[in-house]
Amino acid sequence: MAKKKKLNVVYSTDPDFDYSYDEEQEDELLPSNEQKLYVSIDRKRRAGKEVTIVEGFVGPKDDLKDLAKLLKSKCGVGGGAKDGEILIQGAFKDKVFDLLVKEGYSVKKKGGN
Repeated sequence: MAKKKKLNVVYSTDPDFDYSYDEEQEDELLPSNEQKLYVSIDRKRRAGKEVTIVEGFVGPKDDLKDLAKLLKSKCGVGGGAKDGEILIQGAFKDKVFDLLVKEGYSVKKKGGN
């Protein structure tokens, strides 16, 4: 059972008081042509292994996971979606860039290489 977090109230003597609960807001999905995504390669904190990162996605977590699944299957590697980023194992910056452009996203490359 998930515990709801009460906001800014410790105790109230008002019998008609209604507690406000902290609820996570889902971002509304922007159309793919309005998304501004950034593709880069990261080697830090990964024991020298390269990871392709896609940042800037605006939308619900389920849509982020669906896009990650599409990219992973097209690249034939593993990865995941976490904290608003898509991680693809390996250096697939150009391939991921081309796939996102083909899907209709506005994409830019970050970093060198």
